Amino acid sequence: MSRRLISTGSPFEKTAGYSRAVIDGDFAFVAGTTGYDYATMSMPADVTSQSRNCFKTIEAALKEGGFEMADIVRVTYYLTDAKDADTHFAVCGEVLGEIRPAATLLVVSALYKPEMKVEIEVTAKRRGI
Repeated sequence: MSRRLISTGSPFEKTAGYSRAVIDGDFAFVAGTTGYDYATMSMPADVTSQSRNCFKTIEAALKEGGFEMADIVRVTYYLTDAKDADTHFAVCGEVLGEIRPAATLLVVSALYKPEMKVEIEVTAKRRGI
């Protein structure tokens, strides 16, 4: 199976030279995804909405590549404030509670833009049928 690039259509992907996701065989690698609402091109102020938007974008990229959220095997979370961890994890539990991928949380000093509170990246492996 050949390598396939998935895009959200964001001009930043071309400017920065990356894809939202890369599909390579039975693996999907989804780039760090921030909480933009691509329908309105806005960034909500709260970490709950940003986390939900991250997962919405990730799910769309996975579906476009022929994967499901249940295929996620690894997730890395980047938060700019440790105080947001419990709020963020509540959303993670809603979305990934039954999937339970291996996970890492990193608290970082900043993300690309100051309004960004969370970034999520995932790796998925297509399950055998």
